[in-house]
Amino acid sequence: MKTQQTAEGVARPAGRPRSEKAERSIIEATLELLGEGIGVSELSIESIASRAGVGKTTIYRRWSNKEDLVVDALATLKPPIPLPQGATVRDDLVTYLRVIQEESRHHRTRCIMNIAMSDSERHPRLAERFRELAVEPRRAVVSAVLRRGMETGELRADLDIDMALALLSGAMIWLTKWSHAGDSQADLPERIVDEALKGFRPRPSES
Repeated sequence: MKTQQTAEGVARPAGRPRSEKAERSIIEATLELLGEGIGVSELSIESIASRAGVGKTTIYRRWSNKEDLVVDALATLKPPIPLPQGATVRDDLVTYLRVIQEESRHHRTRCIMNIAMSDSERHPRLAERFRELAVEPRRAVVSAVLRRGMETGELRADLDIDMALALLSGAMIWLTKWSHAGDSQADLPERIVDEALKGFRPRPSES
C-alpha cells in the first residue's frame, strides 16, 4: 500500500487528504469545551464530535486518543517563537518576553491552559507531550540565544541557562498577572531583561 508523509512526518496510507476544515473545527471545539470549564478527565470524544459537527470516526482518523487531541489543541495556543533576529542577546530576549506577554493578555488562552494543565497529574502523558511539542522547542531557541551570548562574551561563561530561563519567563508571567491595575507594562520585557542582564553579564574582573 502506498503511503504519504503527514506534516508531522508520520507515514499514513495515501488517499484523499483529510479535511483541514474538519480538523480546525475539532481543535476549536476542544478549546471551547476546555474554556467552558470542562476538565480533561470529563472531556469526551463524543462531546467534541457533537460540538464540532463531525462524527467520532472523523476524530479517530486523526487522533488515536483524547490526550493527543488535547495536546494538539493546546499547542495551537503556543505558536513557535520567532527565530532570533536581533543584533544582540538583549534584543532576542526582549522578543521572547514579548511573545509571553502577548499570550498572557488573552484571558481565554490563560483559562484553557490552566484548566487543561490542572489535570496534568492524572494525565502525565498529556503534560509530557505538551512539553515536547510546545515548551521544549521554545526553550531550545532561547537557550541557543543564551549560549551565543556566553560564547561572544556578552554573558558570563558560567551562566546557569536553566536558571536564567526560569528567571526571565517567571518574572514576565508573575508581573503580567499580578501587577497593580494602572501599572505600565509597555516596556516590561525591556525592564525585565535589563535587570536580568545585570546578573547575566560578565563581572568586571572577567571582562
